Amino acid sequence: MVPCWNHGNITRSKAEELLSRTGKDGSFLVRASESISRAYALCVLYRNCVYTYRILPNEDDKFTVQASEGVPMRFFTKLDQLIEFYKKENMGLVTHLQYPVPLEEEDAGDEPEEDTEGITSPPELPPRNILSYETKEFPASLESARAPEVNRPSPSETLLQRLQTVDTSGLPEEHLKAIQDYLSTQLLLDLEFVKTGSGSLPHLKKLTTLLCKELYSEVLRTLPSLESLQRLFDQQLSPGLRPRPQVPGEANLANMVAKLSQLTSLLSSIEDKVKTFLSEGPEASHRRSLIPPVTFEVKAESLGIPQKLQLKVDVESGKLIIKKSKDGSEDKFYSHKKILQLIKSQKFLNKLVILVETEKEKIQRKEYVFADSKKREGFCQLLQQMKNKHSEQPEPDMITIFIGTWNMGNAPPPKKITSWFLSKGQGKTRDDTADYIPHDIYVIGTQEDPLGEKEWLEILRHSLQEITSMTFKTVAIHTLWNIRIVVLAKPEHENRISHICTDNVKTGIANTLGNKGAVGVSFMFNGTSLGFVNSHLTSGSEKKLRRNQNYMNILRFLALGDKKLSPFNITHRFTHLFWLGDLNYRVELPTWEAETIIQKIKQQQYTDLLSHDQLLTERKEQKVFLHFEEEEITFAPTYRFERLTRDRYAYTKQKATGMKYNLPSWCDRVLWKSYPLVHVVCQSYGSTSDIMTSDHSPVFATFEAGVTSQFVSKNGPGTVDGQGQIEFLRCYATLKTKSQTKFYLEFHSSCLESFVKSQEGENEEGSEGELVVKFGETLPKLTPIISDPEYLLDQHILISIKSSDSDESYGEGCIALRLEATETPLPIHTPLTHHGEMTGHFRGEIKLQTSQGKKREKLYDFVKTERDDSSGLKSLRSLTSHDSGKQWEPAGRPGDLGKNTVEACPQDDLQPTKPEMFENPLYGSVNSFPKPVPRKEQESPKLLRKEPPSCPDPGLLSPSIVLTKAQEGEGGKGPGKQAPVPPVCPAPRLRSFTCSSSAEGRVASGDKSQGKPKAPAGSQAPVPAKRPIKPSRSEMSQQQSGSLSMPPTPSPRPPLPVKSPAVLHLQHSKSRDYRENTELPHHGKHRPEEGPLSRTTMQ
Repeated sequence: MVPCWNHGNITRSKAEELLSRTGKDGSFLVRASESISRAYALCVLYRNCVYTYRILPNEDDKFTVQASEGVPMRFFTKLDQLIEFYKKENMGLVTHLQYPVPLEEEDAGDEPEEDTEGITSPPELPPRNILSYETKEFPASLESARAPEVNRPSPSETLLQRLQTVDTSGLPEEHLKAIQDYLSTQLLLDLEFVKTGSGSLPHLKKLTTLLCKELYSEVLRTLPSLESLQRLFDQQLSPGLRPRPQVPGEANLANMVAKLSQLTSLLSSIEDKVKTFLSEGPEASHRRSLIPPVTFEVKAESLGIPQKLQLKVDVESGKLIIKKSKDGSEDKFYSHKKILQLIKSQKFLNKLVILVETEKEKIQRKEYVFADSKKREGFCQLLQQMKNKHSEQPEPDMITIFIGTWNMGNAPPPKKITSWFLSKGQGKTRDDTADYIPHDIYVIGTQEDPLGEKEWLEILRHSLQEITSMTFKTVAIHTLWNIRIVVLAKPEHENRISHICTDNVKTGIANTLGNKGAVGVSFMFNGTSLGFVNSHLTSGSEKKLRRNQNYMNILRFLALGDKKLSPFNITHRFTHLFWLGDLNYRVELPTWEAETIIQKIKQQQYTDLLSHDQLLTERKEQKVFLHFEEEEITFAPTYRFERLTRDRYAYTKQKATGMKYNLPSWCDRVLWKSYPLVHVVCQSYGSTSDIMTSDHSPVFATFEAGVTSQFVSKNGPGTVDGQGQIEFLRCYATLKTKSQTKFYLEFHSSCLESFVKSQEGENEEGSEGELVVKFGETLPKLTPIISDPEYLLDQHILISIKSSDSDESYGEGCIALRLEATETPLPIHTPLTHHGEMTGHFRGEIKLQTSQGKKREKLYDFVKTERDDSSGLKSLRSLTSHDSGKQWEPAGRPGDLGKNTVEACPQDDLQPTKPEMFENPLYGSVNSFPKPVPRKEQESPKLLRKEPPSCPDPGLLSPSIVLTKAQEGEGGKGPGKQAPVPPVCPAPRLRSFTCSSSAEGRVASGDKSQGKPKAPAGSQAPVPAKRPIKPSRSEMSQQQSGSLSMPPTPSPRPPLPVKSPAVLHLQHSKSRDYRENTELPHHGKHRPEEGPLSRTTMQ
């Protein structure tokens, strides 16, 4: 039986919390060490401080305590004996052990209620996944089962005897001698490395390098020939893509494995390409993969007169063609080199400025207004694709990633699932014009997946080939019972992806069943690390705390990414980390409100329901997914539907224990966390409406993510560039801890030769019981391996603050080197977290020195968001649509230079600038005004700003956290903190998240009752007319009293005139000024009153 004081794998912070609760000197507990395997940590409370002592095993598996200096070491065969001994006084500890802290009682009724309907047994899978996991999990028990042998021969003797029985006649003499030398002498040296906990076998690596020396040179000679042959048949090759030169590296084992892997994949790829070439001809596949020209209808203004134009985007030829009519002749065109930048208006979501270079090398600014913001986004994506395709850069600066998650409900999928990969359905969806642009990487996570790996993979590849005409390469596939993750990539990225790693964690009943848990995949894309986690957490509305614990366990034990980053969990190991799956967080409302919830879903009043979403609430309280981001939810709950329909939710289930309720909830989610100041934009987030075989709907999210190339130093391989230097000045850490140990820092980065350790800092008492560790000027200067600014400014430094007594990390953070200036000290700040919990802050200054050179502009800087004049914007921004290309910055984030160099908003403008969810025209394609706002919402402006709960407080968050609109509205917690709302006019509430024929009928009737004509398609540009728009009192009273069918009182400039579409269009044309806001004659005069009208026109 486990003693009550042995708490196993609890975290250090949890141990401190348990000891602090007792408040008695001499209270103690034992936990597993976080820094050394098979070791323990003895935690003792004395004078309100926690002291930690390491309990280390020796070669004979006897335990000893690292106590004070001068105290003799004592060895114990069992932990119980060690604890009994140190209960005596004056044995070397700060105080003797007196009061064991017992384990917290767990809810005994929690586990058996786990929904085990589909857990009869694990599915039939390749044995490697389960067997390897079990073997890894229980090595100690297997060893203890073996009976001890007398006079057992040494490993060297055993292997030398085996060598005698092996036929070595075909081995070269020098190879045989090298093997014999290794077995007789060097094997024992490697054994010492293993005993010390090292995973390195240096002498074995020397042996294999010697044996493969000739093979390595032969592979290097063969690879260029195979790559040239592959390129002949590579029909997806982009015009700007050129082969990378082969840089001969050192003939070590890692390089050997990489080259052999590359060789085998090339041989397989060549065979596939030749088959395709012979069966379909030289042009067939290339012709299908082309992106056809797409035409957009826009409005522009010439000499004050608005006119319609046609913008034709020809990605393949690299041209933007401007025509006056769709079938007319070409007016003028601009090549991709002449198109310098696209600037999206932050205020008017369908307005776009294009900077072009004229023949006289002058920069011209052209403004266009699209039919809606969705069309603008599609246009920008096509122009970005054109720029990428014809770029002279051999490696990409950005890629697009599709993330999909679907609980399949143990049912096979329908024949057609392409809408999932095209991001079609409800929510923030992709414009049809972007359908021809394939994503670079597709990540598909499934839960309750009844199919075999091979069968599911074939369905996915066939579906992607149907919509992209490409045969995608399988990067990785990993399965834990019915939880599966698949990663597919474009063929052209095959040689850019390396260091692929997969793992899984079980969180089912007793953490031993794999019906719940997570699977993960990580890899390097050139110089950028990417991680993907697909999880299926505990079900049941009341199991919120257990879901939180599932998340923490996955965070701690999922082994992905660079193993050198052992002090850091997966949230710090990757440039971009994406977390998807059936997270099972529910809408926390009483069961008797089920029908009310259904009605709100039908009316698309998602804001009210999201305020009760468990995941948003837990994130706001910093209990789970700390510093993660999630795009705004504008689609219906994805669970629990009646199968084969999406019109009805089945929220009751009869069980042996009684009726069980599953209220409609957003169980299926996609979140992400990226390093600070790294380009990442969520372009779509929604759910499908036509895949109905499961009680869950598939969810999709697409991202544009910045990546870096594998930079080659100009000084050649193997040399350290001495011109660069990273210097930390006046730094200190604030920690939430009761410990009184000394602390030091570790700096980790791919730009450093190895990690760097600092001297111990000086401890001081901080406010509210926090500990302040000051490092002053003692921190070491870091020397990067490459000092070129193009490389160095893309790098990040990971910081871990560790205790001197146990070498355990008390907090980790990340510092971006993308600084506004070099050679001068600049302030830095990063939150410190450990195992998903907030543990403190790290602050100071940084001084970066680089070599001479200029950082080139990235391809993703081609599209930027214009920071509109902030005067008068507060009221308008709160009522206009969300810009998908803009990430809203919280306090403390200096602005994402990768996305926008001019966007960093003032801190006090932060909350008012968040627009409302239901105004976003990206979330559906409705061609008429929606249903009018209910009377209650017209009477109370505050109801319009009711938002779901927010994420953690921005003041305490990482620079990488981005608040959603939902979070900011609730953050004010009172009318005094919200933006002033202008007088409310009868503005219809946009409900354009779903696309259905019945919605249009309801919209039409709503317009009729209001006496407002349906605007023609050509006049739906969401820009407010330049005229007074404040509604008259008579009109306000008219609408609030219910007399909405009467036309408004005639006036010289009525806010919402009842006229024919032609007159209405003419009126818009005369009144709209498309110049910059600063050029308007009465700039700012009527700005606060433009908001309400913009709500009626923006769509």
